[in-house]
Amino acid sequence: MQHDQHDEQLTKHLIKNGVDTRTVFDHPVGLFVLFFTEMWERFSYYGMRALLTLFLVSEIASGGWEWTREDAMKLYGWYTGLVYLTPLIGGFIADRLTGYRKAVVLGALIMTLGHASMALEGAGSSFFYLGLVLMILGNGLFKPNISSIVGQLYPDNSKKKDSAYTIFYMGINAGAFLGMLLCGYIGEKVGWHWGFGLAGIFMFFGMLQFYYAQRIFGVLGESPKETQARGVSVEATAQDDGEDEGVEAPSKRVVRDRLIVIIVLSLSSIFFWMAFEQAGGSMSIFAKDYTQRLLTGNAAVTFKWVDAILTIFPLLIVSWVLWSLAKKIFSTYRISILFTAASFVVIWCLGIWKINREFYALETEVAASWFQILNSFFIITLATPFSKMWEKVFNPPGPIKFALGLILLGVGFAVLGYGSKDIPQGAATAQVSMIWLILAYFFHTSGELCISPVGLSYVSKLSPKKFVGLIFGVWFACSAVANFLAGMSGSLIDRISETYSISTFFLIFAVLPGIAGLLLILFSPLLKRMMHGIH
Repeated sequence: MQHDQHDEQLTKHLIKNGVDTRTVFDHPVGLFVLFFTEMWERFSYYGMRALLTLFLVSEIASGGWEWTREDAMKLYGWYTGLVYLTPLIGGFIADRLTGYRKAVVLGALIMTLGHASMALEGAGSSFFYLGLVLMILGNGLFKPNISSIVGQLYPDNSKKKDSAYTIFYMGINAGAFLGMLLCGYIGEKVGWHWGFGLAGIFMFFGMLQFYYAQRIFGVLGESPKETQARGVSVEATAQDDGEDEGVEAPSKRVVRDRLIVIIVLSLSSIFFWMAFEQAGGSMSIFAKDYTQRLLTGNAAVTFKWVDAILTIFPLLIVSWVLWSLAKKIFSTYRISILFTAASFVVIWCLGIWKINREFYALETEVAASWFQILNSFFIITLATPFSKMWEKVFNPPGPIKFALGLILLGVGFAVLGYGSKDIPQGAATAQVSMIWLILAYFFHTSGELCISPVGLSYVSKLSPKKFVGLIFGVWFACSAVANFLAGMSGSLIDRISETYSISTFFLIFAVLPGIAGLLLILFSPLLKRMMHGIH
């Protein structure tokens, strides 16, 4: 009965905002349009990120720039930091000028141009740097605003909101997985510029898919000017605070308390992402120079089959999701579905080509970028169990979920520290088993599922709706600080390993998130009260 009431509440909310009420997997079809748009954007971003540090430190003979690890990590930190800082401005622009939908389209277009510029890095380094700048600016417009549209699809107290963000997060990681798998492989094995260029192709597909399905969202994400043209003042929609009819807008004290909770969770996220984002930096260097990646005999055959399954399995899942969406909306949004289908034809061809190429290769060397796909693979396989757990089995307050995420992340780095304990002090290369990286990514992913989709959901629930885009921007600004710190701390890998050991370097990242997690558990009762009924 309660389940039916929540479905009725969601339907009323959708009708009120002119949103398409058809559903896929018990969620509005609009969620899955956003799912595929975000999937291809993350394909492009993570596909490029998988290559960035490796490209910079690789030998000139291999087409790289042969930078020092320290310099490469610093550029990585500046780039990833700025990618997450510009959403602060992008959220403000969408709130005040363009609306969320136009910001998403414009951001996607700018990022497409950025990838195209990076693909021309062989013609001159200026193209590479221009591409990075365009990626940073495009992300600023895209990232906070697509998350805001997801939040607006649901009433604030809808029990489906957490699971919606987890589904959306699965889309993020399906794109990230395929991007790192294919762009990373093509960049390392065929040519860096081919990897950078491939990322842009799918960003373009994602933009077209979203552009031609915009009507599905009704008035959600429209610009302030469009809101006024309907005869509704922007102030009135803000005062409504996104609540359904019959629900009073929160008092100033409640708004203040909830904002304090957002600030605490945002600051906690800095400790998480500072350690987690070693994946594209120091952990990539560890994979490249300290991990045994050349396989022979049964190990090589086993890896080829595992890699083939890892390529096909996510493609089957997202193809099934696309088929489910297409059955519901193809007659209404034909062009959008056709562009998405075209992108899937291309991605299937690339996947099959890669598998065939590896099976007939004379030697089997695991690409250094391959290990980064493990994070996304574990999320794809664990997202649904976590979503069901939050809904039906164990749903603690947000601060406890954050604490669990931080502690699990620390466990992952402790595993990596243990696995590298026999590497001599100051060693530039080693041959450590792959199992330690695999286990580390498993624990990191479990921690991420406790923090990132839940974090997006709580920011959406706790924010005053007048400033939801801006507050999402603040959330991503904390990620910017964390990414910058990740790059700067990661650049110390050589100094710490020479002075102490590389094991000590990773154990530092085990201790810091663990302490932050324990502090959150301590203050959880107070933070729960300050959320004033938002759970």
